[in-house]
Amino acid sequence: MTNKTFSLSLPTPEDTSELARRFAELLEPGDTLLLEGDIGAGKTHFARGLIQSILQVPEDVPSPTFTLVQQYDTEKGEVWHADLYRLNSPDEVIELGLLDAFEDAICLIEWPDRLAELRPNTALTMSFAMHAKAGHRNLVISWRSARWDEITRGLLA
Repeated sequence: MTNKTFSLSLPTPEDTSELARRFAELLEPGDTLLLEGDIGAGKTHFARGLIQSILQVPEDVPSPTFTLVQQYDTEKGEVWHADLYRLNSPDEVIELGLLDAFEDAICLIEWPDRLAELRPNTALTMSFAMHAKAGHRNLVISWRSARWDEITRGLLA
């Protein structure tokens, strides 16, 4: 499988939220989004927008920085939002139960480099980067699995 990539600009936080909402409409249990980028690059903002758009009952969506994982029951099924920044080894990923979640839930993973060899081959990687213009973000989306071909074509055309 070869890597496919697509780049786009997100001029405002609202643009990031709208992209998250559009992704949420198409996700299914078993889908994993790997959210990369420096602190403040937009990972949590994207995840929050995605989760809030599919919650059956509106609720606060905090960053899982300290809890490591937040789970939500949504109209799409269970969503796991994980922040792996504080993990020291991939063994801790197993302890959190993420491997099972990759199979049965929609997973949004911040700091996916901590997954090491446990990184799902079928995941979509979203690399957020700050732009010189305030509030503006650049996003590079990459994938190998054919699962994402049609989704990205429809969303990013």
